[in-house]
Amino acid sequence: MQNMEDQHNPLGFEKESKLLVNFAIPCIISMLVTALYNIVDQIFIGQGVGMLGNAATNIAFPLSTTCTAISLLIGIGGATNFSLKLGEGQEKESAGYAGNAIALMGIFGICLLAVVLLFLTPMLKFFGATSDVLPYAEEYTRIVAIGFPFLIANTGMSKLILADGSPNYSMMSMLAGAIVNTILDPIFIFAFHMGMSGAALATIIGQILSFTISLRYMFRFRNIRLEKGCFRMKKIRCLNIFKLGMSACFNQIAMAVVQIVMNNTLAYYGACSVYGSDIPLACAGIISKVNMIFMSFIIGISQGVQPIIGYNYGAKKYNRVRKTYLLAVGTATVLSGIAFFCFQVFPRQIISVFGKGSELYFQFSERYFRIFMFLTLINGIQPVTSNFFNSIGKSKLGVFMSLTRQILFLLPLIIIFPIFMGIDGVMYAGPIADAAAAIVCGFFTLRELKELKLLELKRQEE
Repeated sequence: MQNMEDQHNPLGFEKESKLLVNFAIPCIISMLVTALYNIVDQIFIGQGVGMLGNAATNIAFPLSTTCTAISLLIGIGGATNFSLKLGEGQEKESAGYAGNAIALMGIFGICLLAVVLLFLTPMLKFFGATSDVLPYAEEYTRIVAIGFPFLIANTGMSKLILADGSPNYSMMSMLAGAIVNTILDPIFIFAFHMGMSGAALATIIGQILSFTISLRYMFRFRNIRLEKGCFRMKKIRCLNIFKLGMSACFNQIAMAVVQIVMNNTLAYYGACSVYGSDIPLACAGIISKVNMIFMSFIIGISQGVQPIIGYNYGAKKYNRVRKTYLLAVGTATVLSGIAFFCFQVFPRQIISVFGKGSELYFQFSERYFRIFMFLTLINGIQPVTSNFFNSIGKSKLGVFMSLTRQILFLLPLIIIFPIFMGIDGVMYAGPIADAAAAIVCGFFTLRELKELKLLELKRQEE
């Protein structure tokens, strides 16, 4: 049965580089679309509302990151189990994981919406909103929150669609919503003069459209058939979904935690500097969104190799697993080099896209870009490595890898460094955390690659 499955599933025999292109590009585009929702809003809000509007989207950003964390917890967890079971030839069990994952997406999405609406104002203050920024953040987040269940479900389902071998459909569902959002943003903000509310409304309309397209695929999987019983929740399936989705989820949660701490740190130490509180908040928000574009390529690659690595590991084709991982890391490093060049050479031009500001505003942005993003060159290692361990079922190592940069290194540094260096301490914390995370990931990866080589030799002997 295993051999028959391999003959019909290209994941088991197609050239690794071709599979990487076929699966990673749609993932990259899907991630870019997710980033585009935030970027487009940021650009039009910067042009139509101004610096306080940009600061407001930065304050609300941890909630978007939380949505991504939940969708990856369930989507990646469900898709990884889906791929592993499919590689083992257990189609019925694979369908059960898909059904349970879809049900969990709906439950988590509705719960997050309720929490946000109930605790909106204290939550935004906790995220670092100043008295000037808070009204803009409330106006924007109150509407955007309505789209959270659709965003979580669509992003999660796109991972299942990818694991089923339909990367182009996954890409199409995400792209359609982004195009609609991009068209409606200027109409609502400039033509209808709706400001922050217009940007938020355009966002949720795009998310609902993407959700509708993804939902349609749930009734037409290629390798499984979803039946009513697949949606019946089983404890072991839910636990396995959470187990293998934790690394991707924790990486996003870590980003949200760091964002919250950083917002409060920037506001506090910014008030003690010539920049004030609002300039650092606005600039850091823009730069984090720009970094999302770069990270969309890296995370897209790491997610694109998930079904390839998961299937082949389940099928005990360890050489293919090793080749796929090394190819992914190499590609991510090349893209990191391109991003490094852009961040170091064109910081002012990039910031200018998001609206006008004072000379002090641009001075801070340029310094933040060049210092905080200085080791972008090695930033592709940690996300790819984290998802690699997750894809082969080693969730504990995957979770640990996902926490290295954000929680183990960056979070303590952005708290400690500013005590001695003021607001500059936040900037220098970035490259130091990047270097430490890359070293740790490299150590564990080399050990795992050696183990895979030994397993392949043992398999060939048998």
